[in-house]
Amino acid sequence: MLCILSLGIGLALIRVPTGFAEEAELTALPIDSESAILIDADSGVVLYGKNPEVSMFPASIAKIVTAIIAIEEGTLTDIVTVSKEARYEEGTRVYLAEGEQVTLEKLVYGLMVNSGNDAATAIAEHLDGSKDAFAERMNRFVREQVGVRHTTFTNPSGLPDPNMVTTAEDMALIARYAMGNETFRKVVSTQTLPWNGEEWQTELINHNRMLWDYEGATGVKNGYTTAAGNTLVTSATRDGVDLIAVVLKASGSKQAYADTTKLLDYGFGAFYSKTFLQTGETFVREDDEAIVEWKAERAVAALVPSGSDPAFEVNASGEVLIESPYGGQVAGRLVEASRSEKADPEQVAVPAGEAEATASMKESGRGGEVSGLVAASVGLLMTAGWIRKRRVRRRRQSGGYGGYREDRWD
Repeated sequence: MLCILSLGIGLALIRVPTGFAEEAELTALPIDSESAILIDADSGVVLYGKNPEVSMFPASIAKIVTAIIAIEEGTLTDIVTVSKEARYEEGTRVYLAEGEQVTLEKLVYGLMVNSGNDAATAIAEHLDGSKDAFAERMNRFVREQVGVRHTTFTNPSGLPDPNMVTTAEDMALIARYAMGNETFRKVVSTQTLPWNGEEWQTELINHNRMLWDYEGATGVKNGYTTAAGNTLVTSATRDGVDLIAVVLKASGSKQAYADTTKLLDYGFGAFYSKTFLQTGETFVREDDEAIVEWKAERAVAALVPSGSDPAFEVNASGEVLIESPYGGQVAGRLVEASRSEKADPEQVAVPAGEAEATASMKESGRGGEVSGLVAASVGLLMTAGWIRKRRVRRRRQSGGYGGYREDRWD
C-alpha cells in the first residue's frame, strides 16, 4: 500500500507534456502573390505562409546578400576602381564611369537605394575578382552564416538565370540576418541620397515605396524581372514589434505592395508578444539518459495569436519549441547549466555486502517481499523529495515556475 502511494506522488510531481496539437486552423489572407511569408523578426517564428518553400526567381532582392557581404566582409572605406564590365552592366544602373574611383560604401548605397547593377558588379569584382567567384561567396555566406539551404545565387544583382532560385522562407531568414546589422539597417532605410558621379549627378530615390507608404517601414528591397515577376522584402516596426514580410512573383508592383501591406497589418493586428522564459530562468528536462538543467541567457519571447496561450517544450538540444498554427517552431535557445547522467542499470556493480543481504532476504520468504516494498517506497519518496527541492530552487532562482510547473501543460 505504501509503495502504491509513493508511486502516485512520483507521477503527480513529474508531469509530462501532452505535446503540440496535430491540427490548427490557419488564417487565410487574400494574398495574390504566388509565394509569401510573414515572420516575427525577433524570434524568427512564422506567422503566415503561402507556398513559402516553393522555389522562385529572386530578381533584385538578391542584392540584400551582396550588400550585407560588402558590409560585413569588406572594408567600406576601400576605394574601388570601376571596370569596363561594371560600366556596361545591363539593367538598372547608377551610371558609373569606367575607371571611376568610388568608396565601397558609396557602391552599397547605389546598390540598395537605386538598385544599381553596375554597383553590384563593381562590388563583386573588388571583393573576389569576378561575378562568378563572388556568387560562390554568396552561396557560402547564406549557408554558413544564415543557415538557409534552398537558395542558389549565380550573380550579385539578381539578373535572370534559370539556376538562380530562392524561396520566400529563405529570403525572410536572410533579411532577418541582414537587418541585425546596424549599418545595413541605415542603408536600406535611406529614402533619398545625393549622387555625384562622374557621369551622373542626381538625387537617388529609394525604389522601395513601402518606406513612404507604410507607417513603420524600415527597409528592405524590391525587385523585378519578367521571369521573377515583382518581388519584395519589407521590414517594419511598430510599438516594439519587428516584422519581416516577403512576397514573390506578384503580378505587378501594386500587387506586391498591397500583399505586403496585408501581411504587415495582419502581423501587427492579430498577434501579441508572449514571454516563455525570463532571463536567467531555468528549465529542467529529463529523458532516459540524463537530467539536464537549461538556462535562458536572454528572455525567450515570440509573437503568438491574440487570445491564445500556447505551450512550449525544450528539446534535447536546448531549443525552445512553441506551439503554433504552423507546428512546433523554435522561439529561442537555452544554454546547458548542469547535467546529471543516469547510470546504466546493466553496468552498475552490486557490492558484495548488498548481494549477500539480497540473498538473505530472498531466503526469508514473505518477510523479504515486504522489506523490498518498503525499500522501493523509500526510494520513490526520496526521488519525490529531490524533485520538490529542485522545484523550490527553480522558483528562488527565476522568480517563477518552469520545467516542472504542474499547470505548464494544462
